[in-house]
Amino acid sequence: MLAAELRLHGVDVLVLDREPRPTPVVRSLGLHVRSIEIMDQRGLLGTFLEQGHTFQAGGYFAGIEKPWPQHLDTAHGYILAIPQPKTDRILADHAVALGADIRRGAEVTGLDQDDTGVTVRLAGGDLVSARFLAGCDGGRSTVRKLLGIGFPGDPARVETLLGEMRADMPAEQIAARVAEVRRTQKAFGLGPLGDGFYRVVVPADGVAEDRTTAPTLDDFRRQLRAVAGTDFGVHEPRWLSRFGDATRLAERYRDGRVLLAGDAAHVHPPVGGQGLNLGLQDAFNLGWKLAATVTGRAPDLLLDTYEQERRPVAADVLDLTRAQMQVLSTEPGPQAVRRLLSRLMDLDEVNRYFIERITAIDVRYDFGSGTDLVGRRLRDIRLKSGRLFELMRGGRGLLLDQTGRLSAGGWADRVDHVADVSEELDEPAVLLRPDGHVAWAGEDQPSLRHSLTRWFGAAV
Repeated sequence: MLAAELRLHGVDVLVLDREPRPTPVVRSLGLHVRSIEIMDQRGLLGTFLEQGHTFQAGGYFAGIEKPWPQHLDTAHGYILAIPQPKTDRILADHAVALGADIRRGAEVTGLDQDDTGVTVRLAGGDLVSARFLAGCDGGRSTVRKLLGIGFPGDPARVETLLGEMRADMPAEQIAARVAEVRRTQKAFGLGPLGDGFYRVVVPADGVAEDRTTAPTLDDFRRQLRAVAGTDFGVHEPRWLSRFGDATRLAERYRDGRVLLAGDAAHVHPPVGGQGLNLGLQDAFNLGWKLAATVTGRAPDLLLDTYEQERRPVAADVLDLTRAQMQVLSTEPGPQAVRRLLSRLMDLDEVNRYFIERITAIDVRYDFGSGTDLVGRRLRDIRLKSGRLFELMRGGRGLLLDQTGRLSAGGWADRVDHVADVSEELDEPAVLLRPDGHVAWAGEDQPSLRHSLTRWFGAAV
């Protein structure tokens, strides 16, 4: 995602991937509303919709089943179910089509930086030099460790086994047994994938000393019997994996010319399905800022706003997942809190509050001043000439001017000026950053010029 965003602005990009081929492991199962909006803003949503399916379902906060709220502030009020390998492939194809170079089987073992750039050392001894480096290399990030950036938080206390395998027990018996177990054990499930295969999720009997070692089929059978009283006749695994409930946040997202994004910057339990989405949204925030810095167009301190904006969002997600893990406990106290929350979520305002947080449409960056809209992303709205998101495919800023009297003349190389109107927008005009967040709203030309300079640099 980050590579594609950089290529939209003509920045040369090399992606180094330690793995020789894309992983078949399906950790993430879908995209939340804000990530769906991002894909629409870049013209990718049609491809995603072809390879997934949409649905509206509650239960995203700690598995508490409540209806999907009506009339969310979005044109995409649904979840998109799509397995992670498909998401990986669509984004990789998109980045390559834009000119990114993806080099697989290239493991980073060292790095050095100075005031002008970064030199990366690969496992085979090769050296690669660049102006900047972004570590998007997961919770055990090599880049973060090489920088010596602290990763404080809570270590894993429980672990879960995850895999895909066949099951011989009749499907109706599997469904009945799973439903019975899930009445008290939400971290359990066998989801049918077709052709006799199931996605199996079952609590482990502890935390493995070596988290990089995959569990065995016998581990799954043993734990299935312990939790469900049967191993369901599982066999012929496609892949086996494990994950823990560690919750950690990097002390900083930047060290000189090296930045962190995604799980390299934050890890948390998968409840609520926010992990992959949070990483995509990091990249969407960072891409245009890093590109402006590389091309020399960035105003002072623009790149610093990446951490200022995204680290608090991650901290909020970590708190939300910690809370969910507490009410997933089978202990009497947490179960009492769960029953109370369930009754509160019968109120539409409370149910809506949790869904807006989990789907990230409630995010508002602190820009210091402005109307309530400033700092928030603007949903896709209908214009006389079409849809807002259709105007954002190139990753540029956008001045949507309903007055027809404003100007972005000195920034025409970075900002599109669209004079159009919408019944869905109350402000006379809005200035959108490339990530869709409102940088300014109003009709005063001097204050508009100030915001253009603040976010897009000096006028030409």
